[in-house]
Amino acid sequence: MGRFHRHDDSGHGHGHGHGHGHDSDEAHDHHHDELGDHHHDELGDHSGYETGADRIVVLERIFDENDRRAAENRKLLDDAGVLTINLMSSPGAGKTTVLERTLGAFAAPERVGIIEGDIETSIDADRLKAAGARVSLLNTADGFGGECHLDAPMVADALKRLDLADLDLLFVENVGNLVCPAEFDVGAHRSVMVYAITEGEEKPLKYPVMFRAVDVVLVNKLDLLPHLDFDLGLFRANLVQVNPGVEVIELSARTGEGLGSWTEWLTAARTAPLASGA
Repeated sequence: MGRFHRHDDSGHGHGHGHGHGHDSDEAHDHHHDELGDHHHDELGDHSGYETGADRIVVLERIFDENDRRAAENRKLLDDAGVLTINLMSSPGAGKTTVLERTLGAFAAPERVGIIEGDIETSIDADRLKAAGARVSLLNTADGFGGECHLDAPMVADALKRLDLADLDLLFVENVGNLVCPAEFDVGAHRSVMVYAITEGEEKPLKYPVMFRAVDVVLVNKLDLLPHLDFDLGLFRANLVQVNPGVEVIELSARTGEGLGSWTEWLTAARTAPLASGA
């Protein structure tokens, strides 16, 4: 994948000071060890929706440091021969259920690792452990400022709790959010989005950064199609506008429909040479 679209003029992204709801440098307190303290006198009194030269410089430093740590993560994963997938979606799109189904398709689910990102609770982590995966939980409310995404330093911490020699495949289940996770390279080799048809056909146009940042879109909850006023063709047309080369796999994590196409993609990705991600 190329670098994520952080500083375009679309109004999306941390580069414009949107900061996903944070009003100051406190949005990235977990970077202080590497970057030094970002005090209010450095950023000024900008709200989360204002920009300034000083703030942009600080954000560039944060992204540059994140990219450096992501490259280190990817090198570690390359050396271990572990294909790593950054799995993203909005809340409730079905990431965890997709992962449960995916684990069920593996003869040795214990060879699959999952870095589970949530703001709070171990609910999803517990489900995936029960399905046989080796899970490293990241609660962003626990020392990471309640961030709405995972970043490379967080993933580096989580990797320390996994024995990569015991893994063939690793998923990073990112925090449910359609904006922030797409902006931070975590060191994965591939990026995949789970999109539920209950979200509406217009989402690729409203959240282009996310849809543009992924290699595959898993169109989930297909079993609900007869019950919804949803135009699958229109969704696909909107998706092609923002990411013409993206692969689309239609499935239902609840019924298992389409799961074979997803596992075939995973098998092909696992047997291909590991390539530098972002």
